[in-house]
Amino acid sequence: MNLPSPSPLAAHWDLDPEVVFLNHGSFGACPKVVLEEQARLRARIEAEPVRFFVEDIERELDKAKASLGQFIGAAPENLAFVANATSGVNTVLRSLDLGPTDELLVTDHEYNACRNALDFVAARAGAAVVVAHVPFPLSSPEEVVEAILAKVTDRTRLALVDHITSATGIVMPIEEIVSRLRERGVDTLVDGAHCPGQLNLNLDELGAAYYSGNCHKWLCTPKGSAVLYVREDRQERIRPLAISHGANSPRHDRSRFRIEADWTGTHDPTPVLCIPAAIEAMGALYPGGWGELRERNRALALEGRAALLSALGQEAPCPDEMISHLATVILPEDTTPHAGPYEDPLQVALVTEHSVQVPVMRWAPLRARYLRISAQAYNSIEQYEHLAKALTALGLGA
Repeated sequence: MNLPSPSPLAAHWDLDPEVVFLNHGSFGACPKVVLEEQARLRARIEAEPVRFFVEDIERELDKAKASLGQFIGAAPENLAFVANATSGVNTVLRSLDLGPTDELLVTDHEYNACRNALDFVAARAGAAVVVAHVPFPLSSPEEVVEAILAKVTDRTRLALVDHITSATGIVMPIEEIVSRLRERGVDTLVDGAHCPGQLNLNLDELGAAYYSGNCHKWLCTPKGSAVLYVREDRQERIRPLAISHGANSPRHDRSRFRIEADWTGTHDPTPVLCIPAAIEAMGALYPGGWGELRERNRALALEGRAALLSALGQEAPCPDEMISHLATVILPEDTTPHAGPYEDPLQVALVTEHSVQVPVMRWAPLRARYLRISAQAYNSIEQYEHLAKALTALGLGA
């Protein structure tokens, strides 16, 4: 099979040339130079593990936080490293002191894993989960704001809101959502799993109580690196998922939040320690740095979406302003039972018959079926055109 060529920048990754990889959004993909930095760090640790974990690790974590904090507009003192965005969401939710009179607000676009965590803590406390329906297709960001605010009551303790939705790939108007909820005395926990590296963030300015985001997706660090932002006035109540030595530390040179979060037990810290290298490497791909990278990826996502919509004979399901590096198209419903590693038989056919790796999702809350593309520097428009032709060949064309 003649496959389309990726971008020339694909040379910076070790992606399989026999696969048209259009799914950066699920797990990311780490550039070779960042993996080399991780190998260097691992060799340093293994050369003298005691010295590294006793003498060096706190200083190295501080360096990584300083670099990331500058990149996402956050004071390093407000950051904790976690393994993934879901762990960050769990950290906040499981730290809350909830009761039977409390309500937790969420939209029906929320990522399944984080919604499960919300349901778990609510059930344990006897609290209620209130779901705001956000339509898709939708015509404007205002629809999102109105849907969320309509569900706020005087019992609402917290709102869990995506910044970029996983299944539908839309950029939520998070600044207005956070501001309007704060006016009503409601804290926001932002699920920003896709946002570091994809959007130009300023978390201190945003003002959300909590923000959890992955670094191993669009920042392209090694797998297992993510950040939890906790606003300073909320840090006293937040405890890590693993309670460890920091819980009774006599130290007073830094906050309890930092002391507890920075050491929860022995683990591989190299994914987060690679953050400075990843910021530098990805920012060097284009002369215009991260700004140009974001602009090119967004333009490619919109161009790729246009190719798919043309092949499917559809209109855009959301305005261009709500698209960044992810874009979703709606597929005909299919209730055929399916078992296997992939969620939908169409994804199996795309992988096996057309060498395309792209997610096809059945989104039960919205009773719909979607195909979501990602755009990263290694992709080319020809790859999305190949996907469009594959969909037509599989009987989904207009």
